[in-house]
Amino acid sequence: MMRRRHASPPPVAGGVLAALLALVLAACATMLPPALDESVAAAGADPATATLVIYRLEDERTWISNPARSAEQFTPASTSKIPHTLIALETGAVSGPDEVFEWDGVKRWANSWNQTQDFAAAFKRSTVWIYQALTPRIGAPALHDWLDQFHYGNADVGPPENVTQYWLAGPLAISAQEQVAFLAHLARRTLPLSARTYELGVPMMAADSGPGWTLYGKTGWKTVAGETDIGWYVGWLEQTGGEAPGTYVFAFNMDMTDPGADVPKRKAVVMRALSDLGALRAAE
Repeated sequence: MMRRRHASPPPVAGGVLAALLALVLAACATMLPPALDESVAAAGADPATATLVIYRLEDERTWISNPARSAEQFTPASTSKIPHTLIALETGAVSGPDEVFEWDGVKRWANSWNQTQDFAAAFKRSTVWIYQALTPRIGAPALHDWLDQFHYGNADVGPPENVTQYWLAGPLAISAQEQVAFLAHLARRTLPLSARTYELGVPMMAADSGPGWTLYGKTGWKTVAGETDIGWYVGWLEQTGGEAPGTYVFAFNMDMTDPGADVPKRKAVVMRALSDLGALRAAE
């Protein structure tokens, strides 16, 4: 019996092959989130040593600059005041935004810290000594459990004796992608928190506003001797008007080799990117 020989597929013409390849490459390109490198650079930061992730809740669209760095974990510094504020309110470690903390008379580097102030002011001013008074009230085990429930980075608070330092010098660490995931839950109010905590905590985080929009956010500045300074700005924008209404969650971090020049870039990069996306008018 003669075996039937399988015919080879006909050769594909060069022009057809090139067209098919172009279609495949185009499909692959659409799978990658649009880059924000130009926005980052336009605001004065180096896209090679920074990352910005923006995520729109309504359609789950994501924009990103430096994807590799966006997955790298860094010490969160004062951006951790967002989860810490929520935990303090939820556990009763603080009675509310109007609880007053008496200044201990110790002069610290920021003048705005050197005074008696309430909890809401402490969030706005990043008053470290107040949060260092709160974390021992909550305790290291509970702090770890809450951060773990929030899926907040590695949720590592270290040993109990490190309870006032773990977010400033480590071991707590989080990536820009993880910040966005956490903040998306906060913006959607799907974290395991009471309605009271949302009602009291979210208004404390309002950083800027204009006609039809409110920006919630927190800066951070990790500075440890012998290590590169890291600057952060994280939060979300609620925009009800403009060219592209929606809720935009963002997380930005950058190496800061010249803090005097770099500190203002943290917020400037985010505002420039939101403007470039049409979420905010350029003048704002």
